[in-house]
Amino acid sequence: MPSPAPLPVGSQQLWMERLLRVARRAGEAGEIPVAAVVLDSAGRALGWGTNRRHRQQDPLGHAELVAMSQAAHLRNDWRFNSCTLLVTLEPCPMCAGALIQARMGRVVFAAGDPKRGALGGCLNLALDPSAHHHMEVGQAVLKGEARELLEDWFRRRRRRQATVANGWD
Repeated sequence: MPSPAPLPVGSQQLWMERLLRVARRAGEAGEIPVAAVVLDSAGRALGWGTNRRHRQQDPLGHAELVAMSQAAHLRNDWRFNSCTLLVTLEPCPMCAGALIQARMGRVVFAAGDPKRGALGGCLNLALDPSAHHHMEVGQAVLKGEARELLEDWFRRRRRRQATVANGWD
């Protein structure tokens, strides 16, 4: 299988801008604002995803898994050796494990996650000796914008929860 072609920084920025717009809409719908896209080796979108855990009451409703599922269905193949996944937040252990199992060629994320990130944040499953597949991992442009989107969303959520808990709603 061919390796994924490198994404030029300009292309990364365009994709990440799109993902941030999609993530913002997911946040407005009550989901944690995370979005992902799987690109083929030519840079074409194969699958999109946003977090859907709350709306669909699905513990597997993470943006990365939704995008990979859609792309696998479209390609009729679960192996992604020549593909790139772009995502607005560093994948968690569940998603990082799924990316390894799916043999994703490259993963590029915007905001790192030092508390729960599993591709370099609090651990790095891609480099773990148990990983049977080794993928390229990188951090994208617009990481500040992605971090700000998430921090603002969680700040507003905490404020709403405090208002409800104090009976001010």
